[in-house]
Amino acid sequence: MDRKLMIYILVLFMAFSVKAQINTEQVMRIGQNALYFEDYMLSIQYFNLVIQTKPEQAKPYFYRAIAKFNLEDFRGAEDDATLAIERNPFLNDIYEIRGVARQNMGKHKEAIADYDKALESLPENKQILFNKALAYEAIKDYDASDETFRLLLSIHPNYDRGYRGRAKLRLSQGDTVAAIANLDSALKINKNIHEAYAMRAGLVADFQKDYERALNDMNEALTLQPSEAEYYVIRAQVRYNLDDYNGALDDYSYAIELTPDNYIAYYNRGILRAEIKDINRAIDDFTAVLKMNPDDFRTLYNRAILYRDIQDYENALDDVSKVIEVLPDFAVAHFLRYEIYQKMGEEKKALQEYDKSIALVKKLSASEDTKKIGDPFAKAIVEKNSNVEEVVARRFSSMLTINSDTEIEQQYNSKDIRGNVQDKNSTIEPEPMFVLTYYSTPSELDINTNYIKAVDEINASHILRFNIVVTNREYTLVDEELIAEHFESIDYYNSYIATHKPRAIDYFGRALDFFVTRNYKAAIADADKTIALIPDFELGYFLRAISRYNEIKVDKAVEMTDSKTADDAKMNALSRHAALQSVISDWDKLISLQPRMAIAYYNKGNTLLEMQDYVGALDAYNKALELEPTMGEAYYNRGYVYLKLGNKNAGMSNLSKAGEYGVIPSYNLIKRMSR
Repeated sequence: MDRKLMIYILVLFMAFSVKAQINTEQVMRIGQNALYFEDYMLSIQYFNLVIQTKPEQAKPYFYRAIAKFNLEDFRGAEDDATLAIERNPFLNDIYEIRGVARQNMGKHKEAIADYDKALESLPENKQILFNKALAYEAIKDYDASDETFRLLLSIHPNYDRGYRGRAKLRLSQGDTVAAIANLDSALKINKNIHEAYAMRAGLVADFQKDYERALNDMNEALTLQPSEAEYYVIRAQVRYNLDDYNGALDDYSYAIELTPDNYIAYYNRGILRAEIKDINRAIDDFTAVLKMNPDDFRTLYNRAILYRDIQDYENALDDVSKVIEVLPDFAVAHFLRYEIYQKMGEEKKALQEYDKSIALVKKLSASEDTKKIGDPFAKAIVEKNSNVEEVVARRFSSMLTINSDTEIEQQYNSKDIRGNVQDKNSTIEPEPMFVLTYYSTPSELDINTNYIKAVDEINASHILRFNIVVTNREYTLVDEELIAEHFESIDYYNSYIATHKPRAIDYFGRALDFFVTRNYKAAIADADKTIALIPDFELGYFLRAISRYNEIKVDKAVEMTDSKTADDAKMNALSRHAALQSVISDWDKLISLQPRMAIAYYNKGNTLLEMQDYVGALDAYNKALELEPTMGEAYYNRGYVYLKLGNKNAGMSNLSKAGEYGVIPSYNLIKRMSR
């Protein structure tokens, strides 16, 4: 049976086996749950099911377009958005998502048409105006781009991204001074844009040769984004120009630690090591480059030079011969092979290579394209300079550069999803809840605060079909076979419960499968049944609390997209507060059963934080840290709350402690708050 068809059938059995016809609204909601939590592959399965049942509806195509967009399936997103528009041309968000998908595929004119349609009802939308300006810039309609940026910034004068986009436009127009001025404006508004620092550093280094200022900018960029390998390469180039060779070497080495296949970092470090006569290590770097790209003639040429210098003539000859195979008319390579043959005592072969090299230069200098004589080697031969060997040695001695000044992504920021394409640097969020699940995403550091005895005991008994993990880094389901396994597991529990006397553990196991597949309503129902059978089953309360919490979070996000009166918004807030109170009740019950479970207090603190009960949240985090003094996440969130309350000293102290215990975002937040 086709794997996808099997998934659809299992979804059907999973949640709706007792109904003759599926509840498409409920399936749509589960898909939105998965979309909100960035489980894009999983969400697509749910939207597929709704489309199969009600293909006339526009919304499932729209949401599936968003999921495909976030998976970088831009063509699929465009197709789905078109299908949604055919069914309901009055949903303006559809034109926006199709426009961004088209822009990512280079269909800039079509994207502009979509943005114009969206702007009919949202004439001041900054994301749409921003994307439209970039699209005009991409098709070199600079006047239209300039006018769109002017309109955007007149409506939203504090939109730092607008100034960054206009800086890119000014670069395309060749006005580097204006580009730098726009970046200055962006950073005046928001001092925490690492991309703007990196972009400005490149410009002031390349065009103003102000390497000290460039270094300061790159230091700022790396303070804000310390794991960006590209930034270390850029700073290394700046340090090199300041004659700080050791600093440059350190930056290249750290870039390679972060990205072991970093071609530019290896190549440039090889060039620098060759310059300081650390020849064997330079050869190692060039060898690493050639493992990634065996036919890279620049690297082969440079390694040939180094092999020649250490008198390894066989390897030198092998490398330069490979270059000549790729570029048979490359005069300087023939001259290098002449030198190597001469060193090897092969006078006849050396003379042949010398003659070949000179003949190619004469052919070049006699060609119609006289500008080619500007080649340093050809010029040295024609003018009979004495420094020909030095010219040969330095033929490819320039380092490779990275353009940090041209890539500004389009922005799509739907209010009801948390896509990867959002500008996440603009928001600061607390560390998330700890949850019960079957998978976790490894964090940069293992903080080791997530042990729960009851979980360990269940896993040791092998009574469930999968092992439980406790994590606040939920794994995104991206593999169809993995998704199918959980639908199969739900179907197994359905059959077992229907034919046996139900046990609490069976409902609990099925609830976990529902939670993993983002069906929170069904997870809550099964957690209720678990607790009804065993009222002191602590993990039942844990699972019900996190399922309720996630359901409430999605509710809040979806409500934001609907136009509401002030009274409606107030009623929604009251309803959400009451729902969150039920989550607090579950945490309190769990705490009564396990009074020394630090994670329960931490999660209660997060719930109180969502309710804006900052004093209550502080009390909960205090208790969590009393029980688990190395819980970095609790320090981070306690620092976050202190900052919310205006207590900067206590906030910074807690953030520092959080960083000490492995919560990496602490340092970013400390930097922001230090300004």
